[in-house]
Amino acid sequence: MSSGKGMLALILVAVLAVAGGSSMFVVQEQQLALLLRLGEIVDADFKPGLHFKVPLIQDVVKFDKRIQTLDANPERFLTIEKKFVVVNSYAKWRIADVAQFYRSTRGSADATSRLLSARINAALRDEFGRRTVQEVVSGERAEIMATLARNANEQAADLGVEIVDVRIKQIDFSEDISENIYERMRTERHRVAAELRAQGAEAAERIQADADRQRIEIVADAYREAETLRGEGDAGAADTYAKAFQQNAEFYSFWRSLTAYRDVFSDGGSMMVLDPKSEFFRYFNQEAK
Repeated sequence: MSSGKGMLALILVAVLAVAGGSSMFVVQEQQLALLLRLGEIVDADFKPGLHFKVPLIQDVVKFDKRIQTLDANPERFLTIEKKFVVVNSYAKWRIADVAQFYRSTRGSADATSRLLSARINAALRDEFGRRTVQEVVSGERAEIMATLARNANEQAADLGVEIVDVRIKQIDFSEDISENIYERMRTERHRVAAELRAQGAEAAERIQADADRQRIEIVADAYREAETLRGEGDAGAADTYAKAFQQNAEFYSFWRSLTAYRDVFSDGGSMMVLDPKSEFFRYFNQEAK
């Protein structure tokens, strides 16, 4: 009998231990907890630490209260110019009202991603629909980010979450307008290149014309200087000849006649028809003294 009572006591202790363990739960610092009774929310305000529940009747659901990242798929949005852009974005969010979050999503990660993406895309669509391509690509990125986060947070309030930040990773043009944009870019680059070539050709012509003008001026100056020097040389030579002629006019005349004879008869084949008594043969006709 005593052994049977001991076994019963052990079983009772084990049951009480299991019941006591299942009646306690711990909420970590980074967690939020919901106490459910038959699927209905009983309590949602739990501080970090040890808490108690009724076994088998009440359940505890825990969620991470830290900031989460939602990396959305690229979506097409229409700008105010009726041009599509492909936007790749992500959002930072966290649970603000755990009870509302559970009612909206039942704690499902897929449902949360789907519902949050829909609201963030709605905010993106509204924001891009009010702006031009130039503004969304380069003009007002910081302002767009702040407005997106604010609008997305308002639209996600019914989910019990807070949108901390929305960021755009990349903005691309859709394929149907990319070719037109690239063609305009090519046309613009060709125009700039042609303009630069025209400016270069104009500068080259101007430089060539200036070089030609300088060459003509240099040649003209050199020719003028050469003519001046030649004239001075001829004048000096004439003066020298004149002085020499004045010193001995008869010898100078004789020397000039000899020079003329040499020039005329140097090739050996010259023939001249002249009167032997002409002035040209004056020194041939003179008798030696």
